[in-house]
Amino acid sequence: MTLPTQVGVYGGGRMGAGIAHAFLVAEAHVTVIESSTESADTARERIETSLARAAERGHLAEGAPSAVARLAVSTEPAQLSGCGLVVEAVPEQVALKRQVLAAIEVAAPGAWVATNTSSLSVDELASTLARPERFIGLHFFNPVPASRLVEIVVGAKTVPELVDLSRGWIADLGKTAITVTDSPGFASSRLGVAIALEAMRMLEEGVATAEDIDTAMELGYKHPVGPLRTTDLVGLDVRLAIAEHLAREVGERFAPPSILRELVAVGHLGRKSGQGFYSWPPA
Repeated sequence: MTLPTQVGVYGGGRMGAGIAHAFLVAEAHVTVIESSTESADTARERIETSLARAAERGHLAEGAPSAVARLAVSTEPAQLSGCGLVVEAVPEQVALKRQVLAAIEVAAPGAWVATNTSSLSVDELASTLARPERFIGLHFFNPVPASRLVEIVVGAKTVPELVDLSRGWIADLGKTAITVTDSPGFASSRLGVAIALEAMRMLEEGVATAEDIDTAMELGYKHPVGPLRTTDLVGLDVRLAIAEHLAREVGERFAPPSILRELVAVGHLGRKSGQGFYSWPPA
């Protein structure tokens, strides 16, 4: 076991809660930082519910109460001071991430720091850090507890020691790592978004229904979930932001189709809003 005893997660939304869950299952002590008391309470409830479900399914041998006992949720970044690793998991906004990463460096000066960004440049985020050599991308996938993949994104200044440590941490979580150099969309987001955008264009053009497009990829290409349903799970707003970023960095082939912009504009964001390319029952 190479995991630090104390792990921090800055951001307790769906992704942050899932990351916290994964480390708790691996028997680390986890501190989650949120921006307000209300959001901290929501994050705690989200993680506790996730752990309870894992225990019910036999995926948590020690039982949920023991894992919950290792969880702390706070609005004070200073609570990260004892952490050996802190993972940033706030929304995909460069300014916000830089602000949070700066706060992490102050609160936990001895920690390794990771960003969970799915598409933003690790080097761009590192450019304002005091210790960029201690910074890396750890791109977890949604839903984190069930997903087996973590993408390690290596920045220009990331030290090799951190890359090796990251591979060990991911193995300890029971997941598989791939390693990529910092580039627009990395490997997974770039490929996943390219397929999803083409699926949206096909739907927009009336080529087939969302269900049939997804079934084509699930049965024809062995994808466990089709690209449109996956977009609903990820969040249409998240996919839109990634596509816009890739269009700027890579080219117009990643320009978001009208159907994606229109659905986001009316608040149809996928599972989290109850409606996207599919209708979703309340969680």
